This record gives sequence, C-alpha cells and structure tokens, in this order.
Amino acid sequence: MIDNLADAELPDQLIALKYPLPRLAAALRANGRVKIVAMGSSSTAGREDVVPYPHRLEMYLRAATGNPSIDVLNRGRGGEEAIEELPRFDADIFAEGPSLVIWQIGTNAVFHREKYDVDDVAANIAVGVDRMRAHADQMDVLLFDPQYVPAMLLDDKSELSERMVSLIAAVAERAGVNVFRRWALMRHWHVQNNIGFDRMLDPTDPDRLHQSDGSMLRMSRGLTEAIRKAVAVA
Repeated sequence: MIDNLADAELPDQLIALKYPLPRLAAALRANGRVKIVAMGSSSTAGREDVVPYPHRLEMYLRAATGNPSIDVLNRGRGGEEAIEELPRFDADIFAEGPSLVIWQIGTNAVFHREKYDVDDVAANIAVGVDRMRAHADQMDVLLFDPQYVPAMLLDDKSELSERMVSLIAAVAERAGVNVFRRWALMRHWHVQNNIGFDRMLDPTDPDRLHQSDGSMLRMSRGLTEAIRKAVAVA
C-alpha cells in the first residue's frame, strides 16, 4: 500500500486559484466531451511507477463532477522546458481545442541551470501564455510551478528556485491567469506538517527530484479541489 500523505494539508490559501475558470465551466455545462491538456516535462509525463498527475486529475474530476466525458490529455515530455515546448503548442494544444490548459514549467530551468537562463525561460513562458490568451474565448490557462524537493534546494539552486517561482507568478499576474502553487504547497508539507522528503520523493530517483506516488496523489487531490472551486465560482 502506498503512503498517500493523508496528513499533508491542502490549505485553501495555498491551493485556491485566483481567477475563475469560465471556459471549463461552460464546457462542463454543455454536457459534451471536455478536454483538458496537460503540457509539461517529467512531472507531467510520469516516471517509473509514479502515476502522473494528469491521469489522477482526470479520474478525480470525473468523480467530482459526475461527468465521465472529461479527458485530460497528457502532453508531457521529460527534460523539456518552455523553449522546447512552445513549438509543440499548435499540435499538442491548439489542435485539440481544450477548455483548459495546465502548463507545468520552471523545474528544468533550475535543475539544468547550465543549459538554461531563468530569465529567458520566463520570457518564453510569457510568449506561451500570450499565445494561449489569444484563444481566451476558448480556453482557460493554469500555470503549474516547480516542486519543493532536495534537488531544487541544494547548493545555489535554492535561490534560483525561488526566483523561478517568482518569475512564473509575475508572468501569471501580468496576464491574469492562474498558478497552482506546487512549490508553496510542498514546502508547507515539509515545514509545517513535518513530512520528510523520504515520503515526498520517488525512492527510485537518485537525483531526489521527482515526487513519490503518494505525494503526486495528494497534490492531484489538491489540484482537483482548486479546479472544482474555480469552476463553481465561474
């Protein structure tokens, strides 16, 4: 049996989305097929025996809404960052016609800091958000920031991680789109709930970068609740 991190709190002040999700709400009211695209890197694509969050989000949203026609399309590719993902937008996002896009970004900009400049990554995120906002009559946008784990905290990476989180928040604020604050939520688990990294991390990952199955499950529940509430107020 997996450790489902049942003692990890999901405080509303950390998981609540700032803006409603009117396009997703409208799609759900229409009672037809509802598409959500999850774009991102390995946190989205999945790794080893960890069930990726898009799979769980689909299952939880179907149960929460009673709508079996919600499809969360997993468009994650391990190792990518915003600059590699932008060329995939036409085929992996716009061609699908989703009502919501969840874009998980920022982790590889820090973990592979020798390859990326965080300011350049933030500029590419802004370009991607602007492209999606051009379709604001069709889709809502939700950004998804990095995970709070040892690989993002060691050496000089802690300061860089905090900067990346702040840059993502600034892009979202300027564009008026939502952010799911994974960094703050996982830090709350570790600092406030006294949950050790041994429980939060995938034990098969020598880099100590990826979340455990239980951590991903708990985060998916929080994301589902955040989306459900944002749909309700729409």
